[in-house]
Amino acid sequence: MTNNFYWMPIIPTISESNRLFGWGHNMQGQLGDGTTLRKLIPSLSQFNIWKIIVTKLNHGIGIRADGRLFTWGFNVRGQLGDGTTIDRRIPTLIGTDTWKIVSAGANHSIGIRTDGRLFTWGWNEHGQLGDGTTINRHIPTLIGTDTWRIVSAGANHSIGIRTDGRLFTWGRNDSGQLGDGTTIDKHIPTLIGTDTWNNISGYDHSLGIRSNGQLFAWGLNGNGQLGDGTTINRHVPTLIGTDIWKIVSAGHSHSIGIRADGRLFTWGFNIHGQLGDGTTTQRLIPTLIGTDTWRIVSAGVFHSIGIRADNRLFTWGANFEGAIGDGTTIDRHVPTLIGTDTWNVVSGGEAHSLGIKF
Repeated sequence: MTNNFYWMPIIPTISESNRLFGWGHNMQGQLGDGTTLRKLIPSLSQFNIWKIIVTKLNHGIGIRADGRLFTWGFNVRGQLGDGTTIDRRIPTLIGTDTWKIVSAGANHSIGIRTDGRLFTWGWNEHGQLGDGTTINRHIPTLIGTDTWRIVSAGANHSIGIRTDGRLFTWGRNDSGQLGDGTTIDKHIPTLIGTDTWNNISGYDHSLGIRSNGQLFAWGLNGNGQLGDGTTINRHVPTLIGTDIWKIVSAGHSHSIGIRADGRLFTWGFNIHGQLGDGTTTQRLIPTLIGTDTWRIVSAGVFHSIGIRADNRLFTWGANFEGAIGDGTTIDRHVPTLIGTDTWNVVSGGEAHSLGIKF
């Protein structure tokens, strides 16, 4: 008797844990998957293990598990920091340093190295790099000698919290987004008051949570994105209500926050349903969204992303190029569950999103 044995190759299963996923618009390679094809659902971009990813307009920045810095996407202003102005479709290693925090602006980038030193690169027309000039920088450039705890890149301005908790801002200031009481651009980090702060976020407006948990907002307010009940620009940090907060995120013209009890609030522009309240009506004060509790939120340009306390992913708002990730291009006016996976980190861009799964 003849026995026939058929050998079948064993194909290893690659875990999706801590991998980079992207979905939505991808014409500049901002999903980092090596293509310029849009994706309508979360799609695996890279097999590396990541701990931090951020995006705002059309470029991405990530810190790999080993602390190394990578960038990808649009690069016309040198915002990738690789010494060129060439777009990159896959994450590209930047130098040999290790990093702990990064933030992506519209066309500039900010990072804090593991030693606490601040570096900036990219577009600098308004002094948003903070190096005292308006010259673009194509590689990460050291800013001063202070050490820093948190940074956030707005559209064309920057916000930072120094290790002593003090707040500094620099860059474009036409709407008062620096919070120094003027509308004059600043080309170096400028101290704002004497309070200490825990959390910050910016676009053309700025949001900050002071160390006592109170929420402040300043800058552009044409759509109520400051949450003070008006549409008047504010040139200094302005107290928003009396609640205590733990996270805020600034989109193009809307804002998202998680209160200390984990409840989700949104306010500002809402034409695409980016507030998630089931309407397209703008809101001038923080508005409670549902009864769930949340861990992370990120305001994209015209859409929103959140990770609920159970680590499930929800998205809502504009869905031009599949930024919601639900397989369609239909706007969603309420937080919409995306799949059944659990997620660690998410970030929203112009019409795309990035995420890291657990």
